[in-house]
Amino acid sequence: MALAFIAMAQFMVIMDTSIIGVALPEMQADLGFTPGNLSWVFNAYVVALGGLLLLGGRLSDLFGAKRVFSTGWVVLAAGSLVAGLADEVWIELSGRAVQGAGSALIAPSALTLLMMLFGSNPKELTKAFALYGAAAPAGGTAGVFLGGVITEYASWPWVFYINIPVALLTLAATPSLMPSAPANRGSVDIGGALTATAGLGTLVYAVVRAPEVGWDTAETWLVLAAGVLFLGLFVVLQARRREPLMRLSILRTPNLAAANLAQLLLAGAWIPMWFFLNLYLQQVLGLGAFASGSALLPMTGAVMIMMILLAPRFMERFGPKVMIVTGMALLAAGMLWLSFVRPDGSYAVDVLPASLVAAVGMSLAFIPSLGTAISSARPEEGGLASGIVNTNYQIGSALGLAAMTALAATQGAEELGNPTALTDGFSAAFTGAAAVAAIGALLAAVTLRTSQPAVDPSAAEREPERATDTPAVR
Repeated sequence: MALAFIAMAQFMVIMDTSIIGVALPEMQADLGFTPGNLSWVFNAYVVALGGLLLLGGRLSDLFGAKRVFSTGWVVLAAGSLVAGLADEVWIELSGRAVQGAGSALIAPSALTLLMMLFGSNPKELTKAFALYGAAAPAGGTAGVFLGGVITEYASWPWVFYINIPVALLTLAATPSLMPSAPANRGSVDIGGALTATAGLGTLVYAVVRAPEVGWDTAETWLVLAAGVLFLGLFVVLQARRREPLMRLSILRTPNLAAANLAQLLLAGAWIPMWFFLNLYLQQVLGLGAFASGSALLPMTGAVMIMMILLAPRFMERFGPKVMIVTGMALLAAGMLWLSFVRPDGSYAVDVLPASLVAAVGMSLAFIPSLGTAISSARPEEGGLASGIVNTNYQIGSALGLAAMTALAATQGAEELGNPTALTDGFSAAFTGAAAVAAIGALLAAVTLRTSQPAVDPSAAEREPERATDTPAVR
């Protein structure tokens, strides 16, 4: 039951990025959004989520994952209420930012709770990771469906209100289902939290805004420079603090940095593919939002079946490195296949087979890279490791989507009503995403060690002096 609620947390965090898509036109009409700032209904959530994940992971380690998990749901529910009740643009964007902050507390604490529940059994932990990983594509597809249904039969505020009963149910179940952990001694690195949040948030802001204002403008480069400056200051502070927000030496842990790089590149390839595939189905093949969501179901189903039923078995037999390299190579092959889409194409020929190959690749690479990134860290730093890997995935999503959007625009993706130009733009995006996945496969082959298991829950037994966390972790 606890695993079901943890998987639902991942489901909701991802669903909140996709459920607003169909509702955007009605929100624009009711609240007075301009075409230029409408995208910030999505971006406000992503910027807050990406900027606060490290802090969420650290708070989870200091105050206990269970407490931070519950707090995150309260914050998410509050943000959802504000977003649903909004009658002005700034209120709507504020609500979305609060939603992102709540998700930044939920995501790392949920992964820490998963490790606490299943860390003593490697096979069960791999299965738990599989269900957790499968919840992400399910949330993305469900968001498209629910957004369409709610917008058509209710009204756009309900795409936000739907979070509230889920939050209340989770808050009611958490005290009895989730393992408790006493608060660890330590302090919150306020300076580190501020500089990390400012740096990550500024970088994400620059990347998501660049396609609108241009990559070659002074605004884009100044904002990017500010983000790099904040992150540089963060590194300096972490090196000098006795109790830093992120122990820099954690990146020297075998396989941790390599697995996080794999997660970043995996997101940088997968999210743009999913985004532009949806646009191709609607803007070129002429499917409606609901039909487009239906067309993505085979891909989502393949991901869930592979992650839950097959990937854990492959993990036992082949190990994480082979899985990650093979998965990212298959993802690259599937997206390269998608790059041959045609203006007069069909779903059965141009989309379905290639998308299934990409889905299999994603399924093979996601679980071992996630498990390696988290289990490589000390048990008492599970929240930090969860925050780092979640941050890399979100940053990879934002960077990859922004870069592929810019690439698609240069090839004609902005010429609405012109199927040939649109297809050329989408094809370029698929090719670029395939290159990202191929680079990820190559780097994983070079940087990952084969001696480090993807799931290493017995670290506390081998290093008792480090295992200062709860009995549930040990």
